[in-house]
Amino acid sequence: MKTLIRPFAALALACACTAAGNAVAQGYPTHPIKVIVPWPPGQATDVAARMVAERLSPVLGQPLVVDNRPGVGGVLGSETAAKSPADGYTLLAGSSGPISISPNVQKVAYEPLKDFAPISLIAVNPFVLVVNPSIPAKNVKELVALLKANPGKYSFASSGSGATSHLMSVLFNSMAGVNAVHVPYKGSSQSITDVVNGQVAYTIETVPAVAGLVKAGKLRALGATSVTRAQAMPDVPTIAETLPGYEMFGWIGLVAPAGTPQAITDRISAETRKIMQDPEIRQRFLSAGMEPAGNTPAEFTAFMKKQNERYGAIVKQAHIKLD
Repeated sequence: MKTLIRPFAALALACACTAAGNAVAQGYPTHPIKVIVPWPPGQATDVAARMVAERLSPVLGQPLVVDNRPGVGGVLGSETAAKSPADGYTLLAGSSGPISISPNVQKVAYEPLKDFAPISLIAVNPFVLVVNPSIPAKNVKELVALLKANPGKYSFASSGSGATSHLMSVLFNSMAGVNAVHVPYKGSSQSITDVVNGQVAYTIETVPAVAGLVKAGKLRALGATSVTRAQAMPDVPTIAETLPGYEMFGWIGLVAPAGTPQAITDRISAETRKIMQDPEIRQRFLSAGMEPAGNTPAEFTAFMKKQNERYGAIVKQAHIKLD
């Protein structure tokens, strides 16, 4: 008899938990929701988070208040979110830097795949390989040939050791079999400026950061890092067209502290996916140089795992480690 009771008891418990979760979701939210952005205002993650928060507020019936917590490449704000109550009233605008890269290159006070509950991917950010116009290479193939013929002569810039732009360049150099000198900066503004000034030969940076300079003729775009051409720069080939298998991009998505009721994360995810299908929102993202996305919590979990493993492999290959 006991062996018959246990399955029914387990089923009853599961049903009770599901009912409780649904009740929580139906009554949620009852007060404003904080969205932590671990970057300064105006940065891509901040722009994306504000566009989504603006649309989520009327749907959920409560304000979504953006709380900028910049510092240590997005690590400080991400840590704050990870340690916040798992009640659905704190969300994090997560991104590839602090979630996929930083845990692979330095000690952080959170485990991205354990301490966060993925909600939905919002956007992906293709980067683009650009050179100073004085560089004779007109495409990726010619740049690879130039670098191979002059090992150690040319340099490439990044927004910092271990930054997304650095790892993208490391992968490019490795797949191309070239040797160039890394020049790290504290942020992309100065790194791009020095490529424009001709002090550094090339860099890989976000499309929004370089599109205007490319249009003005101050930089030459050779290849996008995404597997398909960037929608904001459709005339620029992908690096993969020359180096098959090359694919890297930044990403932005919503996550919550681990333990947040699944009924809540499921609801926010569903509403976010609807928002990301809106033609006006999609156009606003594209105008900002970001390609709109959207997926389920399970799909986003698998996505994050794949991204962490990919960046981890590049970090290990390049022996990158920050103090």
